[in-house]
Amino acid sequence: MFTMYRTDEITNITEETKEFKKGNWINMIAPTESEIKLVCKKLKIEEDFIRYALDYEEKARIDIEDDDNTILFIIDVPVYEVTNERETGKEEYSTMPFGIIFVRDDYIITVGLHRCHLIEDLEKRAKREVITYKKSRMLFQIFYKNASEYLKYLKKINKETEVAENVLKNSMKNKELLKMLSLEKGLVYFTTSLKSNEVVMEKTLRGKTIKLYDEDEDILEDAIIENKQAIEMAKIYSDILNGTLDAYASIISNNLNQVMKFLTSITIIIAIPTLISSYWGMNVRVPFQDNPYGFIIVFGLSICLAFISMFCMKRKNML
Repeated sequence: MFTMYRTDEITNITEETKEFKKGNWINMIAPTESEIKLVCKKLKIEEDFIRYALDYEEKARIDIEDDDNTILFIIDVPVYEVTNERETGKEEYSTMPFGIIFVRDDYIITVGLHRCHLIEDLEKRAKREVITYKKSRMLFQIFYKNASEYLKYLKKINKETEVAENVLKNSMKNKELLKMLSLEKGLVYFTTSLKSNEVVMEKTLRGKTIKLYDEDEDILEDAIIENKQAIEMAKIYSDILNGTLDAYASIISNNLNQVMKFLTSITIIIAIPTLISSYWGMNVRVPFQDNPYGFIIVFGLSICLAFISMFCMKRKNML
């Protein structure tokens, strides 16, 4: 689907529109083939510019087409996905490409694979805060909002990590360990994407891609600062999570060793009465075989030796 918005130059109020006019913002979310062809035909641009942003493997970059004066900005935006896998935590943090296209001085197009908080928030604030004919400012607003979204998601990841840690302190559950592994993978995606976005913003700041206006440049600088802060937070949270997972791996290994040591000690203790019973069960003459209290004596001897073994193992911290 795609939606068009236009800002009135007198009132500066942005409203949804159905007409293709210079100064429109065209927002395309998971567009169909017919919608892509329609928009490209109306705006006289190549379809590839829209398709690039719909490629899930596409990385953050800037592409300039000098022939028709079209500029494509691709950034990575954070997303919260729900999977169908039953054993691996169902929710995952990831990133997806998001395209912003400057079509000459006429239109700005935003393209995404599916709806995300970034574009939803932009649409909610569009009426008063988005001016569609000021494309540079709108681009920088997207940059800034995207960096803020990363910070918000990073705080959520940190909280989920703390919850998983509290659960693991009481009992080691595979579900919580898998959840932490999923969070670690999300942090890797975030760190990689944030660094790619930083390259795009730094290149834009140099002023060789689009013309920069003094009143808008501050927004871009704030977006770069916000993005750097997100990179640092992602690195810190990733280091903490890695350290926590290593610590729990050591704890699990130590617990397993303790269990194996306990079971081995119990096996040795039980083996002593079994050994004595085996000797006295032979079809040969053995001590106490004619004694009416022979069974009690042998049984008591077995128990005493078992307790002596238990005491010795306890002294050596083997039990």
